[in-house]
Amino acid sequence: MLALRLARGTHPLVLLRRLMVAAASAGVGFLLLGTLAYASSHPAHASHATLRLLWSLIPLAATVYFAVSVARTDPSTRPSPGLTAAGLGPVSLTALAAVSTAVSCTLGSVVGLLFFLHLRGDITGLPFDGAASQLLSSQAPLPLAAALTLLALTPVLAAAGSAWTMRPRKTTPAPLTAPTGLPWGIALIAAGLATESYTSRAAGTPFPLPGHFDGSPLGVLAGWTLTAIGLATAGPGLTYTTGRVLQSLHPGAVRLLAGRVLQAEAGRIGRPLGVVCAVTSGVIAAAGVYTPGPDSFGPLTGLGAAVVMTCAVATLLTAALESKQSRAATTTALVRLGAPAQLLRKASALRVAALLAVFAPLTWAVAELAALPLTR
Repeated sequence: MLALRLARGTHPLVLLRRLMVAAASAGVGFLLLGTLAYASSHPAHASHATLRLLWSLIPLAATVYFAVSVARTDPSTRPSPGLTAAGLGPVSLTALAAVSTAVSCTLGSVVGLLFFLHLRGDITGLPFDGAASQLLSSQAPLPLAAALTLLALTPVLAAAGSAWTMRPRKTTPAPLTAPTGLPWGIALIAAGLATESYTSRAAGTPFPLPGHFDGSPLGVLAGWTLTAIGLATAGPGLTYTTGRVLQSLHPGAVRLLAGRVLQAEAGRIGRPLGVVCAVTSGVIAAAGVYTPGPDSFGPLTGLGAAVVMTCAVATLLTAALESKQSRAATTTALVRLGAPAQLLRKASALRVAALLAVFAPLTWAVAELAALPLTR
């Protein structure tokens, strides 16, 4: 009840982020129900249904990641004098963040269920009744217990992730050190590209994606997954190194400020940058390999890709907002000391340009290397 009361008085942008979480949860719920419907109508193809479920885990993971980032930047889950006076300490705020996240995701799951039943033809009296009855296997009954279990995955995992991220921890000043994941990230990227190159030469196990996109070898997708994890792991290290290079080349006030911020915020924005890099490289590689024919991608495949891309970009923007909020005190102090606003704007523009100069070529290179074995 407290979570609902706080939601009524939050800023419109905060409500927009929560609605985006609900929309992503609705998309994931729709995909999971589509997988369940396929399994119910094709009992002899249990392996294909299992692989479709594995594909749906990618949008699920992206949605949970986005929901956790939104919970971390939610003003209602931060310590404040009013909440402290009401008896809400760190543990209570953690529970509040988990409940708020669960409410948003549950709302999305319910909407996804209603849309699924409507397009399947189980709910009538509205426009587009049964418009996707064949795609959603309306001829087979939908197991209620299995459907509810799948729909509960997103709220439960998102709430657990929010609670773990927002758990009370002792914070002590530590010196600014470089992230240690860069070598591991490079190793994972190399291993992923090598796995994809090796498995693409032989006939792989078909890995059917939701829709009509059924020809990808399992090893190729496993290699891309390793590459994506590697990019996410290497992102903080690349961001920190970019900031260090900025400060070493003709250091001035703008370069020093931009580089220092990149180093300080490398852990917060580096990983979402790596995720966006991985998703973008995957889209570029897929567009270059699977463009022929109108049936290469089905509607459910497009929905899953849209959920993943939207969540990745939204998570990056949320991380950037969190970074700005964490620097609010420093920015205010600089303004009081007489730093011109133009200086701060130039530093922000330089940070964006430097990150684009590093991650854009990396994205293109990974996309080309990932598509190369599939086009030979």
